[in-house]
Amino acid sequence: MIELKGLTKTYGKGSKSTTALSDLNLNIRKGEIFGVIGHSGAGKSTLIRCINLLERPTAGEVWVDGINLTDLNKSDLQQQRRKIGMIFQHFNLLSSATVYDNVAFPLKLVNTPKVAIDRKVKEMLALVGLEDHSNKYPAQLSGGQKQRVGIARALASDPNVLLCDEATSALDPQTTDSILKLLLDINEKYNLTIVLITHEMHVIQNICDQVAVIHQGGIVEQGPVTEVFLKPQHAITRDFMMRDHEVGIALEETALASADVSLQTNGASKLVKISFLGNKTYEAILSRTVRKTGVDFAILQGTISTIKQVPYGQLTVRFEGQSDEINLTIKELVDQGLDVEVLR
Repeated sequence: MIELKGLTKTYGKGSKSTTALSDLNLNIRKGEIFGVIGHSGAGKSTLIRCINLLERPTAGEVWVDGINLTDLNKSDLQQQRRKIGMIFQHFNLLSSATVYDNVAFPLKLVNTPKVAIDRKVKEMLALVGLEDHSNKYPAQLSGGQKQRVGIARALASDPNVLLCDEATSALDPQTTDSILKLLLDINEKYNLTIVLITHEMHVIQNICDQVAVIHQGGIVEQGPVTEVFLKPQHAITRDFMMRDHEVGIALEETALASADVSLQTNGASKLVKISFLGNKTYEAILSRTVRKTGVDFAILQGTISTIKQVPYGQLTVRFEGQSDEINLTIKELVDQGLDVEVLR
């Protein structure tokens, strides 16, 4: 659906030049919600603006739905841009226009018949839950309502792709959750490909299928959110995880610090972190396994959460018993599809 090939973007010339993107490659499949996460200055805003060529790359190609946008003339590019909607961090609404006219604006630009405009605007406002606010002005709306208008406007032209440029960064947590749920509903209803950039890991966790981590203009890690979230490989990814899960990390560190003090055993012991994903999160896999192997255990810390409606859990556990029995227990857990990391 979207393919970026060798994407490079440089600002300025000579000794004053700055490289925002460097030989970046990315593939996004049709119908998925793809998240790009990175710190400020990593290049994520430049990346998303290159997809619809609001920023023209210095080098490389941008393919959307089988068409190389970087090869198109101005007229053909404008035609293709109508298939790519975009919403912004600060909404970018017309302050002197009503909600109705803001949503109608892209349709009027292409001389859509009035009857068709009215039908589409009413459909979009109903979709985002603002059908009773059509005659209000942006100044009369909350931040969440303004973003809903932005979403309705972006969808009015029936795009195949929706680009979200830090779409929730200016919103409070509760409003953020409602906007993310709306985007998820839109994705499911229309099979719309959504590309979302953010600096917040919980945004990725809540709705994205795939994630790419961008750092200094390049992709340093990417894959399914469940894999990247549960097994971060790059230091930048782990940093995002720590920032978003400080409480859980603090509990795990406490468990590690207290393990030797709180528990005494005459046999062998191992401290492990067990990760569960999907329905296995709620199954009695651990208790069944230790009954089979004869190992004792103590749970030192545990959490249950979700990644895009998929449950996952993590336990910090100390096993006690004979070394071969503990090793067998770990093998049995791994064989049943759990991820087991020996901490000590």
